[in-house]
Amino acid sequence: MTHVQTAFVIDRRDNVATALESLTPGVVRLTGEPVQPETTVTQEIPDGHKLALQDIAADEDIIKYGVVIGRATVPIPAGSWVHLHCMRSLVDELRVYNKVLADTTVKTIYE
Repeated sequence: MTHVQTAFVIDRRDNVATALESLTPGVVRLTGEPVQPETTVTQEIPDGHKLALQDIAADEDIIKYGVVIGRATVPIPAGSWVHLHCMRSLVDELRVYNKVLADTTVKTIYE
């Protein structure tokens, strides 16, 4: 029996999926809320990392959870590994921005 590689699509609007295992080039079954049942991975993708479900142009939004989480810094072909080498995270920028706005420096005491 042949092993079937899998990735998870959180929201139908997503243009990336999450690898549920380390992926090698070839066919990958998509679970969750995929628009299509499978895609083809073109390079190795580490477990838990993102893969492009479609071609993503430079400066185009990276969408996961149905929301924008980042922006492509270079063109990303479908089936490619999507990580900080080819995108800028907007999640980290928003987290820092919100912390500055809210001045949320809190001393936590664990008992």
